Amino acid sequence: MSAQRVDKLSEAVRALEGARFFPFWLDDPDRPQPAPALAQDIDTDLLIVGGGFTGLWAGLQAKEQRPERDVVLIEADAIATGATGRPGAILSTSLMHGMANSARLFGSEMVELERLGKENMDAFRDTIERYEIACDVEWTGELTVAVGQEGIGEVEAAHALYRQYGHDAHLLDREQVQQELNAPLFHAGLWSKQRAGIINPAKLAWGLKRAAQSLGVRFYENTPMVRSRRAKASIEVDTDRARITAERVLLATNAFTRYKRKIAARVASICDRIIVTEPLTHDQLADLGWRNRQGIYDTRTQLNYLRLTGDNRVLFGGRLGYFFGNNTDPDEDRTPAPYLRLVSAFYETLPALRGIPISHAWSGPIALTTRMAVHYQSYHGARMLYAGGYSGFGVTASRFAARVALAILEDRAISERRLSFVQTLPAWLPPEPLRWLGAQITMYALDTCDEKGGWRKLWLALVDRMGFPLKP
Repeated sequence: MSAQRVDKLSEAVRALEGARFFPFWLDDPDRPQPAPALAQDIDTDLLIVGGGFTGLWAGLQAKEQRPERDVVLIEADAIATGATGRPGAILSTSLMHGMANSARLFGSEMVELERLGKENMDAFRDTIERYEIACDVEWTGELTVAVGQEGIGEVEAAHALYRQYGHDAHLLDREQVQQELNAPLFHAGLWSKQRAGIINPAKLAWGLKRAAQSLGVRFYENTPMVRSRRAKASIEVDTDRARITAERVLLATNAFTRYKRKIAARVASICDRIIVTEPLTHDQLADLGWRNRQGIYDTRTQLNYLRLTGDNRVLFGGRLGYFFGNNTDPDEDRTPAPYLRLVSAFYETLPALRGIPISHAWSGPIALTTRMAVHYQSYHGARMLYAGGYSGFGVTASRFAARVALAILEDRAISERRLSFVQTLPAWLPPEPLRWLGAQITMYALDTCDEKGGWRKLWLALVDRMGFPLKP
Protein backbone atom coordinates (compact mmCIF):
# COMPACT_ATOMS: atom_id res chain seq x y z
CA MET A 1 0.00 0.00 0.00
CA SER A 2 1.38 3.42 -0.97
CA ALA A 3 2.24 6.04 1.62
CA GLN A 4 -0.44 8.31 0.16
CA ARG A 5 -3.06 5.58 0.56
CA VAL A 6 -1.99 4.99 4.17
CA ASP A 7 -2.26 8.73 4.89
CA LYS A 8 -5.78 8.85 3.46
CA LEU A 9 -6.89 5.87 5.53
CA SER A 10 -5.35 7.34 8.68
CA GLU A 11 -7.14 10.61 8.00
CA ALA A 12 -10.46 8.79 7.58
CA VAL A 13 -9.92 6.80 10.80
CA ARG A 14 -9.33 10.04 12.73
CA ALA A 15 -12.45 11.63 11.23
CA LEU A 16 -14.60 8.74 12.47
CA GLU A 17 -13.17 8.60 16.01
CA GLY A 18 -16.11 10.46 17.54
CA ALA A 19 -18.79 9.29 15.12
CA ARG A 20 -22.02 7.72 16.24
CA PHE A 21 -22.94 4.74 14.04
CA PHE A 22 -26.61 5.64 13.98
CA PRO A 23 -28.79 7.60 11.50
CA PHE A 24 -28.46 11.34 11.98
CA TRP A 25 -32.14 11.87 11.17
CA LEU A 26 -33.24 9.61 14.02
CA ASP A 27 -30.83 11.13 16.55
CA ASP A 28 -33.42 13.75 17.46
CA PRO A 29 -34.48 14.73 21.01
CA ASP A 30 -37.96 15.45 19.66
CA ARG A 31 -38.36 11.97 18.21
CA PRO A 32 -41.91 10.90 19.10
CA GLN A 33 -42.74 7.96 21.31
CA PRO A 34 -43.98 4.90 19.41
CA ALA A 35 -47.63 3.92 19.50
CA PRO A 36 -48.45 0.99 21.80
CA ALA A 37 -48.07 -2.54 20.44
CA LEU A 38 -51.16 -4.49 19.43
CA ALA A 39 -52.23 -6.67 22.36
CA GLN A 40 -55.66 -8.00 21.31
CA ASP A 41 -57.36 -9.40 18.23
CA ILE A 42 -58.95 -6.82 15.90
CA ASP A 43 -60.81 -6.55 12.59
CA THR A 44 -60.22 -3.90 9.91
CA ASP A 45 -61.05 -3.03 6.31
CA LEU A 46 -57.43 -2.36 5.30
CA LEU A 47 -54.28 -3.54 7.07
CA ILE A 48 -50.97 -1.93 6.12
CA VAL A 49 -47.84 -3.85 7.13
CA GLY A 50 -44.85 -1.51 7.40
CA GLY A 51 -44.51 2.01 8.77
CA GLY A 52 -42.14 3.39 6.17
CA PHE A 53 -43.02 5.89 3.47
CA THR A 54 -45.08 3.47 1.37
CA GLY A 55 -47.20 2.48 4.35
CA LEU A 56 -47.59 6.02 5.64
CA TRP A 57 -48.59 7.41 2.25
CA ALA A 58 -51.00 4.50 1.76
CA GLY A 59 -52.66 5.05 5.13
CA LEU A 60 -53.08 8.78 4.59
CA GLN A 61 -54.42 8.46 1.04
CA ALA A 62 -56.74 5.58 1.95
CA LYS A 63 -58.52 7.77 4.52
CA GLU A 64 -58.51 10.82 2.25
CA GLN A 65 -60.17 8.77 -0.50
CA ARG A 66 -62.70 7.02 1.75
CA PRO A 67 -62.96 8.52 5.24
CA GLU A 68 -65.40 5.80 6.38
CA ARG A 69 -62.85 3.03 5.72
CA ASP A 70 -61.17 1.54 8.81
CA VAL A 71 -57.39 1.46 8.34
CA VAL A 72 -54.79 -0.17 10.63
CA LEU A 73 -51.02 0.14 10.23
CA ILE A 74 -48.58 -2.15 12.03
CA GLU A 75 -44.82 -1.63 12.20
CA ALA A 76 -42.29 -4.22 13.42
CA ASP A 77 -40.19 -1.55 15.14
CA ALA A 78 -41.01 2.17 15.31
CA ILE A 79 -42.10 4.55 12.57
CA ALA A 80 -39.14 5.71 10.42
CA THR A 81 -36.56 3.38 12.01
CA GLY A 82 -36.14 1.27 8.86
CA ALA A 83 -35.12 2.62 5.47
CA THR A 84 -37.41 5.65 5.86
CA GLY A 85 -35.25 7.32 8.51
CA ARG A 86 -31.96 6.66 6.69
CA PRO A 87 -31.82 8.10 3.13
CA GLY A 88 -30.03 11.13 1.76
CA ALA A 89 -33.53 12.46 1.02
CA ILE A 90 -32.93 14.46 -2.14
CA LEU A 91 -36.31 15.04 -3.76
CA SER A 92 -36.91 14.33 -7.44
CA THR A 93 -39.89 13.90 -9.75
CA SER A 94 -38.51 10.57 -10.95
CA LEU A 95 -40.77 7.57 -10.31
CA MET A 96 -38.30 5.02 -11.70
CA HIS A 97 -34.82 5.68 -10.25
CA GLY A 98 -33.96 8.55 -12.54
CA MET A 99 -34.99 9.65 -16.00
CA ALA A 100 -32.35 7.60 -17.82
CA ASN A 101 -33.63 4.45 -16.11
CA SER A 102 -37.22 5.32 -17.07
CA ALA A 103 -36.18 5.80 -20.68
CA ARG A 104 -34.26 2.51 -20.66
CA LEU A 105 -37.20 0.52 -19.31
CA PHE A 106 -40.33 2.31 -20.43
CA GLY A 107 -39.28 4.53 -23.32
CA SER A 108 -42.67 4.39 -25.05
CA GLU A 109 -44.39 5.57 -21.84
CA MET A 110 -41.99 8.37 -20.92
CA VAL A 111 -44.42 11.21 -21.63
CA GLU A 112 -47.00 9.71 -19.27
CA LEU A 113 -44.44 8.78 -16.59
CA GLU A 114 -43.02 12.29 -16.64
CA ARG A 115 -46.50 13.80 -16.37
CA LEU A 116 -47.33 11.52 -13.45
CA GLY A 117 -44.00 12.29 -11.76
CA LYS A 118 -44.62 16.03 -11.85
CA GLU A 119 -48.21 15.57 -10.73
CA ASN A 120 -47.02 13.37 -7.84
CA MET A 121 -44.46 15.93 -6.70
CA ASP A 122 -47.07 18.70 -6.72
CA ALA A 123 -49.36 16.54 -4.57
CA PHE A 124 -46.41 15.65 -2.30
CA ARG A 125 -45.74 19.33 -1.71
CA ASP A 126 -49.44 20.08 -1.22
CA THR A 127 -49.69 17.39 1.48
CA ILE A 128 -46.78 18.87 3.42
CA GLU A 129 -48.30 22.34 3.28
CA ARG A 130 -51.91 21.28 3.91
CA TYR A 131 -51.05 19.25 7.02
CA GLU A 132 -48.38 21.76 8.11
CA ILE A 133 -45.66 19.11 8.36
CA ALA A 134 -42.45 20.68 9.69
CA CYS A 135 -39.79 18.64 7.87
CA ASP A 136 -37.03 21.12 6.90
CA VAL A 137 -38.02 20.93 3.24
CA GLU A 138 -36.10 23.22 0.87
CA TRP A 139 -37.13 23.49 -2.78
CA THR A 140 -33.64 24.20 -4.07
CA GLY A 141 -33.47 21.88 -7.10
CA GLU A 142 -31.14 18.99 -7.88
CA LEU A 143 -27.68 19.25 -9.41
CA THR A 144 -25.95 16.46 -11.35
CA VAL A 145 -22.21 17.11 -11.63
CA ALA A 146 -19.50 15.73 -13.92
CA VAL A 147 -16.44 14.38 -12.12
CA GLY A 148 -13.54 15.22 -14.45
CA GLN A 149 -13.68 15.71 -18.20
CA GLU A 150 -14.90 12.15 -18.72
CA GLY A 151 -18.18 12.91 -16.93
CA ILE A 152 -19.17 15.88 -19.10
CA GLY A 153 -20.77 13.76 -21.83
CA GLU A 154 -23.00 12.03 -19.28
CA VAL A 155 -24.19 15.37 -17.91
CA GLU A 156 -24.85 16.72 -21.41
CA ALA A 157 -26.89 13.63 -22.30
CA ALA A 158 -28.92 14.02 -19.11
CA HIS A 159 -29.51 17.70 -19.93
CA ALA A 160 -30.92 16.77 -23.33
CA LEU A 161 -33.28 14.26 -21.71
CA TYR A 162 -34.45 16.74 -19.07
CA ARG A 163 -35.13 19.41 -21.68
CA GLN A 164 -36.94 16.94 -23.94
CA TYR A 165 -39.47 16.26 -21.20
CA GLY A 166 -40.05 19.85 -20.12
CA HIS A 167 -37.88 20.28 -17.02
CA ASP A 168 -36.45 23.66 -16.02
CA ALA A 169 -32.91 22.31 -16.47
CA HIS A 170 -29.75 24.36 -17.01
CA LEU A 171 -26.34 23.17 -18.22
CA LEU A 172 -23.41 24.64 -16.26
CA ASP A 173 -19.79 24.79 -17.43
CA ARG A 174 -16.89 24.32 -15.06
CA GLU A 175 -16.75 27.95 -13.95
CA GLN A 176 -20.50 28.05 -13.34
CA VAL A 177 -20.58 24.80 -11.38
CA GLN A 178 -17.69 26.00 -9.21
CA GLN A 179 -19.75 29.11 -8.42
CA GLU A 180 -22.43 26.78 -7.04
CA LEU A 181 -20.01 24.66 -4.99
CA ASN A 182 -16.27 24.87 -4.41
CA ALA A 183 -15.44 21.33 -5.53
CA PRO A 184 -12.45 21.18 -7.93
CA LEU A 185 -13.40 17.70 -9.16
CA PHE A 186 -16.60 19.01 -10.76
CA HIS A 187 -16.17 20.02 -14.40
CA ALA A 188 -19.79 20.62 -15.43
CA GLY A 189 -23.29 20.43 -14.02
CA LEU A 190 -26.98 20.04 -14.75
CA TRP A 191 -29.22 22.06 -12.45
CA SER A 192 -32.89 21.07 -12.51
CA LYS A 193 -34.48 23.94 -10.64
CA GLN A 194 -38.16 23.04 -10.27
CA ARG A 195 -39.94 20.32 -8.28
CA ALA A 196 -36.76 19.14 -6.54
CA GLY A 197 -35.00 19.79 -3.26
CA ILE A 198 -34.03 18.33 0.09
CA ILE A 199 -35.97 17.23 3.17
CA ASN A 200 -35.57 15.68 6.63
CA PRO A 201 -37.03 12.20 6.00
CA ALA A 202 -37.65 11.28 9.65
CA LYS A 203 -39.55 14.51 10.33
CA LEU A 204 -41.58 13.91 7.18
CA ALA A 205 -42.43 10.37 8.33
CA TRP A 206 -43.44 11.52 11.81
CA GLY A 207 -45.54 14.28 10.25
CA LEU A 208 -47.28 11.84 7.91
CA LYS A 209 -48.05 9.62 10.88
CA ARG A 210 -49.65 12.53 12.76
CA ALA A 211 -51.66 13.49 9.66
CA ALA A 212 -52.87 9.91 9.17
CA GLN A 213 -53.80 9.62 12.84
CA SER A 214 -55.80 12.83 12.59
CA LEU A 215 -57.90 11.13 9.90
CA GLY A 216 -58.42 8.02 12.00
CA VAL A 217 -55.68 5.57 10.95
CA ARG A 218 -54.89 3.26 13.88
CA PHE A 219 -51.16 2.67 14.49
CA TYR A 220 -49.53 -0.23 16.36
CA GLU A 221 -45.74 -0.14 16.58
CA ASN A 222 -43.40 -2.88 17.79
CA THR A 223 -45.93 -5.24 16.20
CA PRO A 224 -44.27 -7.52 13.63
CA MET A 225 -46.27 -9.65 11.21
CA VAL A 226 -45.47 -13.32 11.81
CA ARG A 227 -47.62 -15.10 9.20
CA SER A 228 -50.71 -14.67 7.05
CA ARG A 229 -53.44 -16.92 5.64
CA ARG A 230 -56.56 -16.71 3.48
CA ALA A 231 -59.82 -17.08 5.42
CA LYS A 232 -62.84 -17.06 3.06
CA ALA A 233 -63.51 -13.37 2.31
CA SER A 234 -60.67 -12.01 4.45
CA ILE A 235 -57.01 -12.35 5.37
CA GLU A 236 -55.84 -13.35 8.83
CA VAL A 237 -52.50 -11.89 9.91
CA ASP A 238 -50.81 -13.14 13.06
CA THR A 239 -48.55 -10.78 14.98
CA ASP A 240 -46.41 -11.83 17.91
CA ARG A 241 -49.26 -11.13 20.37
CA ALA A 242 -52.55 -10.90 18.48
CA ARG A 243 -54.45 -11.64 15.27
CA ILE A 244 -55.78 -9.14 12.72
CA THR A 245 -58.60 -10.02 10.34
CA ALA A 246 -58.61 -7.71 7.33
CA GLU A 247 -60.51 -7.47 4.05
CA ARG A 248 -57.36 -6.27 2.27
CA VAL A 249 -53.64 -6.19 3.21
CA LEU A 250 -50.85 -4.03 1.78
CA LEU A 251 -47.30 -5.28 2.40
CA ALA A 252 -45.34 -2.01 2.47
CA THR A 253 -42.06 -3.66 3.43
CA ASN A 254 -39.82 -2.72 0.46
CA ALA A 255 -36.28 -4.00 1.16
CA PHE A 256 -37.20 -5.98 4.27
CA THR A 257 -37.60 -9.28 2.45
CA ARG A 258 -35.29 -11.57 4.37
CA TYR A 259 -38.08 -13.89 5.53
CA LYS A 260 -40.35 -13.52 2.47
CA ARG A 261 -38.91 -15.92 -0.11
CA LYS A 262 -41.20 -15.08 -3.02
CA ILE A 263 -40.45 -11.36 -2.73
CA ALA A 264 -36.75 -11.90 -2.01
CA ALA A 265 -36.47 -13.90 -5.23
CA ARG A 266 -36.87 -10.61 -7.11
CA VAL A 267 -35.49 -8.11 -4.57
CA ALA A 268 -31.96 -7.77 -3.18
CA SER A 269 -31.53 -5.69 -0.03
CA ILE A 270 -28.49 -3.48 -0.67
CA CYS A 271 -27.01 -1.33 2.11
CA ASP A 272 -26.25 2.26 1.11
CA ARG A 273 -23.72 4.00 3.40
CA ILE A 274 -23.89 7.64 4.49
CA ILE A 275 -21.76 9.97 6.60
CA VAL A 276 -22.65 13.35 8.09
CA THR A 277 -20.18 15.98 9.33
CA GLU A 278 -20.27 18.14 12.39
CA PRO A 279 -22.11 21.45 11.69
CA LEU A 280 -20.12 23.81 9.47
CA THR A 281 -18.86 27.09 10.82
CA HIS A 282 -19.78 30.33 9.07
CA ASP A 283 -16.33 30.43 7.46
CA GLN A 284 -16.48 26.80 6.31
CA LEU A 285 -19.87 27.38 4.71
CA ALA A 286 -18.56 30.52 3.03
CA ASP A 287 -15.57 28.59 1.66
CA LEU A 288 -17.94 26.09 0.04
CA GLY A 289 -20.08 28.80 -1.52
CA TRP A 290 -23.09 26.45 -1.51
CA ARG A 291 -25.56 29.35 -1.43
CA ASN A 292 -28.33 27.60 -3.39
CA ARG A 293 -28.18 24.43 -1.25
CA GLN A 294 -29.01 21.97 -4.03
CA GLY A 295 -29.03 18.23 -3.57
CA ILE A 296 -26.15 16.88 -5.67
CA TYR A 297 -25.34 13.64 -7.53
CA ASP A 298 -22.03 12.98 -9.30
CA THR A 299 -20.98 10.82 -12.27
CA ARG A 300 -18.46 8.55 -10.53
CA THR A 301 -18.79 4.83 -11.18
CA GLN A 302 -19.45 4.46 -7.46
CA LEU A 303 -21.99 7.27 -7.46
CA ASN A 304 -21.84 9.72 -4.58
CA TYR A 305 -24.45 12.25 -3.50
CA LEU A 306 -24.29 15.16 -1.09
CA ARG A 307 -26.49 17.78 0.49
CA LEU A 308 -26.72 20.14 3.45
CA THR A 309 -28.88 19.48 6.50
CA GLY A 310 -31.03 22.05 8.27
CA ASP A 311 -28.22 22.81 10.73
CA ASN A 312 -25.59 23.04 7.97
CA ARG A 313 -23.88 19.70 8.19
CA VAL A 314 -22.78 18.03 4.97
CA LEU A 315 -24.31 14.64 4.22
CA PHE A 316 -22.28 12.47 1.83
CA GLY A 317 -23.33 9.01 0.73
CA GLY A 318 -23.28 6.36 -1.91
CA ARG A 319 -21.00 3.41 -1.04
CA LEU A 320 -22.95 0.18 -1.43
CA GLY A 321 -22.71 -3.18 0.30
CA TYR A 322 -24.56 -6.49 0.24
CA PHE A 323 -24.79 -8.99 3.10
CA PHE A 324 -25.65 -12.66 2.80
CA GLY A 325 -29.34 -13.51 2.92
CA ASN A 326 -30.63 -9.96 2.32
CA ASN A 327 -29.47 -8.89 5.79
CA THR A 328 -30.70 -5.31 6.32
CA ASP A 329 -29.01 -4.69 9.68
CA PRO A 330 -25.38 -5.88 9.42
CA ASP A 331 -23.17 -5.53 12.51
CA GLU A 332 -20.27 -4.50 10.26
CA ASP A 333 -22.03 -1.25 9.36
CA ARG A 334 -21.87 -0.18 13.00
CA THR A 335 -18.05 -0.10 12.82
CA PRO A 336 -15.68 2.39 11.10
CA ALA A 337 -14.33 0.04 8.40
CA PRO A 338 -17.13 0.31 5.78
CA TYR A 339 -16.99 4.12 5.86
CA LEU A 340 -13.25 4.70 5.36
CA ARG A 341 -13.42 4.85 1.56
CA LEU A 342 -16.48 7.07 1.79
CA VAL A 343 -14.72 9.57 4.07
CA SER A 344 -11.72 9.64 1.73
CA ALA A 345 -14.00 10.29 -1.25
CA PHE A 346 -15.72 13.06 0.71
CA TYR A 347 -12.43 14.83 1.49
CA GLU A 348 -11.34 14.43 -2.13
CA THR A 349 -14.62 15.99 -3.27
CA LEU A 350 -14.65 18.91 -0.83
CA PRO A 351 -10.99 19.62 0.05
CA ALA A 352 -12.04 22.84 1.80
CA LEU A 353 -13.49 20.60 4.54
CA ARG A 354 -10.54 18.22 4.79
CA GLY A 355 -10.21 17.00 8.37
CA ILE A 356 -13.70 18.00 9.53
CA PRO A 357 -14.97 15.33 11.98
CA ILE A 358 -17.79 12.96 11.08
CA SER A 359 -20.65 13.02 13.59
CA HIS A 360 -22.79 10.15 12.24
CA ALA A 361 -22.30 7.16 9.95
CA TRP A 362 -24.89 4.55 9.03
CA SER A 363 -26.31 2.39 6.28
CA GLY A 364 -29.86 2.07 5.02
CA PRO A 365 -31.39 -0.75 2.96
CA ILE A 366 -32.53 -0.12 -0.60
CA ALA A 367 -34.55 -2.65 -2.58
CA LEU A 368 -32.62 -3.49 -5.74
CA THR A 369 -34.40 -5.19 -8.63
CA THR A 370 -33.45 -5.67 -12.27
CA ARG A 371 -35.47 -2.59 -13.17
CA MET A 372 -34.77 -0.43 -10.09
CA ALA A 373 -38.40 0.65 -9.85
CA VAL A 374 -41.48 -0.21 -7.83
CA HIS A 375 -43.40 -3.37 -8.65
CA TYR A 376 -46.38 -5.24 -7.21
CA GLN A 377 -46.84 -8.89 -6.20
CA SER A 378 -50.25 -10.34 -5.28
CA TYR A 379 -51.02 -13.04 -2.70
CA HIS A 380 -54.08 -14.79 -1.25
CA GLY A 381 -56.34 -14.32 -4.25
CA ALA A 382 -55.24 -10.69 -4.77
CA ARG A 383 -56.41 -9.66 -1.30
CA MET A 384 -52.81 -9.06 -0.22
CA LEU A 385 -50.39 -6.95 -2.27
CA TYR A 386 -46.68 -6.24 -1.95
CA ALA A 387 -45.45 -2.85 -3.20
CA GLY A 388 -41.72 -2.16 -3.27
CA GLY A 389 -38.46 -2.02 -5.17
CA TYR A 390 -37.29 1.56 -4.74
CA SER A 391 -33.59 1.97 -5.43
CA GLY A 392 -33.55 5.75 -5.21
CA PHE A 393 -35.94 8.70 -4.92
CA GLY A 394 -38.31 6.56 -2.84
CA VAL A 395 -39.20 9.47 -0.54
CA THR A 396 -41.41 10.87 -3.30
CA ALA A 397 -42.00 7.83 -5.53
CA SER A 398 -43.50 5.96 -2.56
CA ARG A 399 -46.47 8.33 -2.50
CA PHE A 400 -47.26 7.50 -6.13
CA ALA A 401 -46.66 3.77 -5.61
CA ALA A 402 -48.98 3.69 -2.60
CA ARG A 403 -51.77 5.38 -4.56
CA VAL A 404 -51.48 2.79 -7.33
CA ALA A 405 -51.33 -0.05 -4.77
CA LEU A 406 -54.62 1.06 -3.22
CA ALA A 407 -56.27 1.05 -6.65
CA ILE A 408 -54.98 -2.48 -7.36
CA LEU A 409 -56.21 -3.80 -4.00
CA GLU A 410 -59.66 -2.30 -4.58
CA ASP A 411 -59.66 -3.31 -8.26
CA ARG A 412 -60.38 0.32 -9.04
CA ALA A 413 -59.80 1.55 -12.58
CA ILE A 414 -57.13 4.24 -12.90
CA SER A 415 -55.01 4.94 -15.97
CA GLU A 416 -51.76 3.98 -14.20
CA ARG A 417 -52.85 0.34 -14.01
CA ARG A 418 -52.41 0.08 -17.79
CA LEU A 419 -48.73 1.06 -17.57
CA SER A 420 -46.01 -1.56 -18.00
CA PHE A 421 -44.54 -1.17 -14.52
CA VAL A 422 -47.88 -2.24 -12.98
CA GLN A 423 -48.51 -5.17 -15.31
CA THR A 424 -45.03 -6.73 -15.24
CA LEU A 425 -42.49 -7.99 -12.72
CA PRO A 426 -38.70 -7.57 -12.53
CA ALA A 427 -36.61 -10.62 -13.37
CA TRP A 428 -35.70 -13.31 -10.89
CA LEU A 429 -32.39 -12.89 -9.06
CA PRO A 430 -29.90 -15.71 -8.43
CA PRO A 431 -30.24 -17.50 -5.08
CA GLU A 432 -27.57 -17.60 -2.39
CA PRO A 433 -24.64 -18.11 -2.42
CA LEU A 434 -24.47 -16.97 -6.07
CA ARG A 435 -26.21 -13.70 -5.20
CA TRP A 436 -23.71 -12.90 -2.46
CA LEU A 437 -20.73 -13.81 -4.65
CA GLY A 438 -21.93 -11.68 -7.57
CA ALA A 439 -22.63 -8.77 -5.24
CA GLN A 440 -19.14 -8.91 -3.69
CA ILE A 441 -17.47 -8.79 -7.10
CA THR A 442 -19.74 -5.94 -8.20
CA MET A 443 -19.18 -3.85 -5.07
CA TYR A 444 -15.40 -4.28 -5.36
CA ALA A 445 -15.54 -3.29 -9.03
CA LEU A 446 -17.56 -0.18 -8.18
CA ASP A 447 -15.07 0.83 -5.50
CA THR A 448 -11.99 0.46 -7.70
CA CYS A 449 -13.11 0.91 -11.32
CA ASP A 450 -12.29 4.63 -11.64
CA GLU A 451 -8.83 4.06 -10.20
CA LYS A 452 -7.82 0.75 -11.80
CA GLY A 453 -10.17 0.04 -14.74
CA GLY A 454 -9.36 -3.26 -16.47
CA TRP A 455 -11.67 -6.23 -15.87
CA ARG A 456 -13.81 -4.06 -13.58
CA LYS A 457 -15.22 -2.12 -16.52
CA LEU A 458 -16.06 -5.34 -18.34
CA TRP A 459 -17.77 -6.76 -15.25
CA LEU A 460 -19.85 -3.62 -14.64
CA ALA A 461 -20.83 -3.55 -18.31
CA LEU A 462 -22.04 -7.14 -17.94
CA VAL A 463 -24.03 -6.22 -14.83
CA ASP A 464 -25.58 -3.33 -16.74
CA ARG A 465 -26.61 -5.62 -19.61
CA MET A 466 -28.21 -7.96 -17.04
CA GLY A 467 -30.50 -5.09 -16.06
CA PHE A 468 -28.72 -3.39 -13.15
CA PRO A 469 -27.76 0.17 -14.18
CA LEU A 470 -26.04 1.16 -10.94
CA LYS A 471 -26.54 4.91 -11.38
CA PRO A 472 -29.72 6.96 -11.95
